[in-house]
Amino acid sequence: MTVRIVLADDQPLVRAGLRMVIADAPDLEIVGEAGTGTEAVRTVRELRPDVVVMDIQMPGMDGIEATRMITTDTPAPRVLMLTTFDDDNNVYSALRAGASGFLVKDMALDDILAATRVVAAGDALIAPSVTRRLIEEFANRPAAAAPPQRLEGITEREREVLTLVGRGLSNSEIAAELFIGHATAKTHVARLLTKLDARDRVQLVIIAYGAGLVSSSP
Repeated sequence: MTVRIVLADDQPLVRAGLRMVIADAPDLEIVGEAGTGTEAVRTVRELRPDVVVMDIQMPGMDGIEATRMITTDTPAPRVLMLTTFDDDNNVYSALRAGASGFLVKDMALDDILAATRVVAAGDALIAPSVTRRLIEEFANRPAAAAPPQRLEGITEREREVLTLVGRGLSNSEIAAELFIGHATAKTHVARLLTKLDARDRVQLVIIAYGAGLVSSSP
């Protein structure tokens, strides 16, 4: 099945570069492009792609607000945010808006294609650098922030798994940490998604932080 993609970035050169990369992949197809957040919302609602590659910084409506609007639609496309290591202070806001992962503009071409396929398949992509940014975001929150989110209906083992997901560990790493099989770790994550009504792994990370399971200390 071909993954249908909309590119949203205010820089034509960035869109052209991504277009060249994606054009060589037989299972990926660019069906539309947008140069602003407003254009992105309109194009996505018209074309109904599977994945939107969305720049965070755009004139007028930014990529975060556009993502928030797009992901409320039914069915909602998956959103990959475009960022750089120098301007990704909005990572947490983008995840809360519904983004399923991040592309760094200067990352390897194969990684861009792999990331697109990962989110199109319904998973989420959280690089360790992004996880660290999330931890920093929570560390910098004022003391008067909302109390930790309560977790109901999960087992102690699932709580352990959720904590490790919040730390950015993959299923294989979770299995090694808890001395369980990879399939068992995968099953625990799947159950957490269902029990906590989480769309994907990104939301599990946010839930883990909100519940105070992940320490913001080094």
